[in-house]
Amino acid sequence: MSDPIVVEQQTSATPEAVYRCLTQSDVWIRWQGTSADLNPEPAGLFSMTMPDNRIARGEYVEVIPNRRIVFTWGWVDMPGLPPGSTTVTIDLEANRDGTLIRLTHADLPPEEATMHRMGWSHYLGRLSTLAGGVDPGPDPGPM
Repeated sequence: MSDPIVVEQQTSATPEAVYRCLTQSDVWIRWQGTSADLNPEPAGLFSMTMPDNRIARGEYVEVIPNRRIVFTWGWVDMPGLPPGSTTVTIDLEANRDGTLIRLTHADLPPEEATMHRMGWSHYLGRLSTLAGGVDPGPDPGPM
């Protein structure tokens, strides 16, 4: 496994606004993917469909409202990175400028680290925009 990737994004939005974007299916798809089925409680389902119809799936491990979300992640029909095989941690740190969003993705195979870093960088920008009250538009995918 590669070292965890860490991607940070500052947003002017409050932690509460960012948390809402991370926990409500109808809001999640405004910044990432085309459909989502989210049950943000420990052992609850995390499932999201990307614009290219790939499906990410896992389950929630930890949920601390407005502060932290941890869920497992992997791709349906991708043997090298199956559902639940990696862990995504999203920490929300309030600061005088709004919120620092810190995403850590652990347990990725080395050949997946660069693609996931690029993807999360793209999507945290869209998340920041939406949480700040601006619609980022349809999801074109990260590449």
